[in-house]
Amino acid sequence: MTPSPDRGRGRRTLLLLLGVFAGPIALAWILNAGGLIPGAKTVGERLEPIVDLRDAPPRLADGSRYDWAPAQRMRRLLVVAPAACDAACATLPQELEKLRLIFGGDAEHLEILWMGPYPAAAPPPPPAVRLLADDPALRARLPRAADPTGAPVYVVDPYGFVILRYRPGTDISEMRKDLSKLLKMQ
Repeated sequence: MTPSPDRGRGRRTLLLLLGVFAGPIALAWILNAGGLIPGAKTVGERLEPIVDLRDAPPRLADGSRYDWAPAQRMRRLLVVAPAACDAACATLPQELEKLRLIFGGDAEHLEILWMGPYPAAAPPPPPAVRLLADDPALRARLPRAADPTGAPVYVVDPYGFVILRYRPGTDISEMRKDLSKLLKMQ
């Protein structure tokens, strides 16, 4: 008995439909397993494992406790300033404030935390800059916080998890790309 031509065509159609629907899923699974997640490219360095700061919230410069308050959906840029803040470090507060204001309505969901000595050469801190008390234990928990080239900037999510690190001297326009993605996810 020979198979009818209609039966072979039905199998081909079934395999084609299976390929159309299962192919993209299989491709996405293979890319994810290989670490090639499409659209997941960031300028900042992704921290793996992420740093959990929920158990030890920082203190503000006046000594009061800084609460993460996840219900506010606030993202934070945590600047870890070195003891000797150079000219690039002195311009960083105003640059980060400009970056924050670029987001318009979403700017209210972005706050700047400054840990370490505030640069004497800089103008007074903008309203969105919250000065933190210098905390050696917190510095020790942050990867490469003692960077000899300047002040690294970390992105902290609304829950208190540190998810990204920007090396000192990172262009603010490059940070904007990552932050715009994060703020859209709210």
